[in-house]
Amino acid sequence: MDISNLIQTVLIYALPVLFSITVHEAAHGYTARHFGDRTAAMLGRVTLNPLRHIDPVGTILMPLLLYFATSGAFLFGYAKPVPVNFHLLRNPKRDMVWVALAGPASNFVQALAWALLLVLLAALGTHERFFIEMARAGIAVNLVMWAFNLFPLPPLDGGRILVGLLPWKQAQLVARIEPYGFFIVLALVVGGIVGQLWLRPLMSLGYIVIDLLISPFTALLR
Repeated sequence: MDISNLIQTVLIYALPVLFSITVHEAAHGYTARHFGDRTAAMLGRVTLNPLRHIDPVGTILMPLLLYFATSGAFLFGYAKPVPVNFHLLRNPKRDMVWVALAGPASNFVQALAWALLLVLLAALGTHERFFIEMARAGIAVNLVMWAFNLFPLPPLDGGRILVGLLPWKQAQLVARIEPYGFFIVLALVVGGIVGQLWLRPLMSLGYIVIDLLISPFTALLR
């Protein structure tokens, strides 16, 4: 493995990954506080300080080990989940949807922001590969987080959105999966099912939507 290429890759992805994780988790905490649960706020998790959200194993150790073990072919990681007491929300079932949706929504907005930065770099005539690759990495990382977290299985955000939208009886059945959900999702990821049937189609859609949203700006450059 080329160490210089590894270092360059880490530097390109470091800022996008830190922003994507930090804003994602802070968005959950901020939305929970807005709807009545101050648990995350009292624990200092409604912040853009990445150190408050980084999990040493899930955010640093696991991705690095997987990168070396698979030569970059497979990566997986996670941040410290923001604590949310859904019983403290003003309308727990309804507000759960908004709290869960806030994280993926923040990632989509960040992907759009990185895309606009890419347009701005082109407008300024910047050809510095490092910044262009960082902007592209920012789009990709955030679209991965957006799509992956929307997978409809608890404890992922998509699973909690599903619980909030389903009738009570069906919602309780889905909620019971949560203690085992992480292991089920990990198995589906390793088996390639999440990537093939969920991530790729949803990310393709995400790229199409972002292209449409930035098209007025790109048109100005022509």
